Amino acid sequence: MEAPARILIVNTTRIGDTLAATPAIDRLHRHWPSAHITVIGSPHRVCMVENLPGVERVVPMTKRVARFRGWLQRNAYDLALVYNYDEPLVRYALRVASRVVAFRQKSADINRRLSLCIDPDAYPTVHITEHFLRLPAALGIHGGNGRILYRCHAQEVEAAAKRLQDQGFLSRRPLVGLQVASFATKSYRDWPVESFLALSQAILARWPNAGFLIYGGAVEKPRTLWLKERLAGSALLLAGQLSLRETAAVMSLSDLYIGVDTGPTHLMSSFDIPIIGLYHPRHPARCLGPKDHPLNFSLDHPGSDDLDGEPSPMSAIRADQVFARVEHALARRGYV
Repeated sequence: MEAPARILIVNTTRIGDTLAATPAIDRLHRHWPSAHITVIGSPHRVCMVENLPGVERVVPMTKRVARFRGWLQRNAYDLALVYNYDEPLVRYALRVASRVVAFRQKSADINRRLSLCIDPDAYPTVHITEHFLRLPAALGIHGGNGRILYRCHAQEVEAAAKRLQDQGFLSRRPLVGLQVASFATKSYRDWPVESFLALSQAILARWPNAGFLIYGGAVEKPRTLWLKERLAGSALLLAGQLSLRETAAVMSLSDLYIGVDTGPTHLMSSFDIPIIGLYHPRHPARCLGPKDHPLNFSLDHPGSDDLDGEPSPMSAIRADQVFARVEHALARRGYV
């Protein structure tokens, strides 16, 4: 197809899915390096794609707002890729773009109007980033890998270093990030906070100067506060205190990350820093783990799970098993 001058990406979703589309965005940029790319996303998460190569503009938008946008912007874009299944967002793309590529929608009318209508994958047949790469592939754009991309601004990293310095944590080594909880609707993916404590104590026994950065939001505050109190001066509680981009900048300064399957874990996988993700059998690492990461030491739950029954408890992953991964991971950072 003729090289588009203006490309629109519509991906209004959670943190993980916002980041999972970044390999696809990168592939489009590499194929059409002169194209101007605009990304529309969730008001609180589209900031995750700021500063990526090729992305010139990010626009916050919800499906409710999309109903009223684009009526005077006919053919503002030469090509749009839509990852949502929300009719208002797809119709918005059809109003503003000459050609629209999307996964098959519920509406037959919308499907007829799409330039390319792609059948989605049946979960969990492919990795999440491979799913997002299906749309560029439909345009004949292949190659590259499925590594999540994120780019900090230099001033964000400087501010993060000052924050850690002021708190006395920049000199603590190894510096270990902890994400103890997923989100409420999938809380069965959470590793027990008592296991995080046992693991942290084992790390301190081996490396007494270790420091822990406790990430998270307001919902998991009781657990993060409980962990901070027990780790005392060895831990810095950051849960609920940082924006997404501030969190990423702090992450970039750490030596190791240990976390459950959730948005911040996807975010951390963009850095060349050892990462240990802990995955539930309903959401295995082969589908959601750090793709093409050079320092991936993640663990899957040892059992299987019946999707129609009660979820298997994450306590089946033992703290000593994770500590063995910690030793291997930190050895790659020079800690023996």
